[in-house]
Amino acid sequence: MASQLLLIEQSFNSRYSVDVREALDEFSESFTITDPSISGHPIVFASRGFLKMSGYSKDEVIGQNGRAFQGPRTNRRSVMEIREAIREERPIQVNLLNYRKDGTPFWMLFHMSPVFCKKDGRVTHFVGVQVPISRKPRRSVSGIERSSVDLSEDGSRLRGDILFGSCRREVCSDTLVELGRVLAIESVLDSDSRGLDIEESCEASDVDKRRAATAINNILSVLTLHSELTGRLVCEKRCSLPEQSLLSSSLNISLGRIKQSFVLTDPHLADMPIVYASDAFLRLTGYARHEVLGFNCRFLSGVDTDSLTLNRIKESIRNEQACTVRILNYRKDKSSFWNFLHISPVRNASGKIAYFVGVQMEEGCKNQDGHGLSPEKRQLSAVGAVRVAVRSLSMGADPSKS
Repeated sequence: MASQLLLIEQSFNSRYSVDVREALDEFSESFTITDPSISGHPIVFASRGFLKMSGYSKDEVIGQNGRAFQGPRTNRRSVMEIREAIREERPIQVNLLNYRKDGTPFWMLFHMSPVFCKKDGRVTHFVGVQVPISRKPRRSVSGIERSSVDLSEDGSRLRGDILFGSCRREVCSDTLVELGRVLAIESVLDSDSRGLDIEESCEASDVDKRRAATAINNILSVLTLHSELTGRLVCEKRCSLPEQSLLSSSLNISLGRIKQSFVLTDPHLADMPIVYASDAFLRLTGYARHEVLGFNCRFLSGVDTDSLTLNRIKESIRNEQACTVRILNYRKDKSSFWNFLHISPVRNASGKIAYFVGVQMEEGCKNQDGHGLSPEKRQLSAVGAVRVAVRSLSMGADPSKS
């Protein structure tokens, strides 16, 4: 948990100036900021207004996914629409039933918007504003009335939903297919519940929608200002087309479910840079994410790294083949460790090599939970999960790799 909190700290500290939290605390509105690049798409900032509205403390909220505030009556259809908006990296505004810490439900207008890196167009954060809806409930079969704008958050596992028993089901589930399944189930439930009370929903007023939009704009202005002070600028709209090396938020979230140490590199770009690094890799090496992305893996090598082993790795990549080696690598603090490294090509849905994955395992480390599997099987399991994530999303969400 301590390492997760360190990543959350870095999420803000590496992007914005030290005064950004104090500036955001000046707002009275309820809102959260999440980071899709960290495993679980956690909340990295929660406003005082959100803590007051939800009844939770800051320590109970930071590091949690937004689904922690949903409950049995939260409409699954709206959650699927939020997940789809995350995949498409677009804003969304939706009426949603959430739950406070004491278990009491409340309706809110949820307005979420992505924050883009000005330099490369990558999504760095999502801002979600919650505006309580105080209007009289409106009887509705669907339980939600969606507005013309849209919002987002990771809804991969919801309280009360079926938990998939395998990595393949979890990573590979197609959002649109899942949405169709939910709608079909709800259609059956509606037909079987005649005579029962129809669930009531609340519709946000135009005033509520304007309040949410104004809050989003004000928050984004603060983030933009404090990013200028660090030279790592962000913006409300994508100022440049994302480079081929950048992964979508949806793929980042899928890869974040894989708990092992690994990196993804892009062989189609100059110097074959890292385009994804898992949280476990950052913990193993001591680097922050922004110190790793866009760089070749050679920074892990040092004076005593065997050149013959490096040549073997280069040869396997050149031949588009997998290889396993034992190599001496170095952490950020210059301490060395023996790395049991497995490298393998990752193909997209059309069969073309999209990436290479490198799975690292520190030799002699006793803190790695292998669930009884040998190191080789653990590495192959990670490679398989990465392949599932890439292929499933390359079928529609990542055309640049087709």
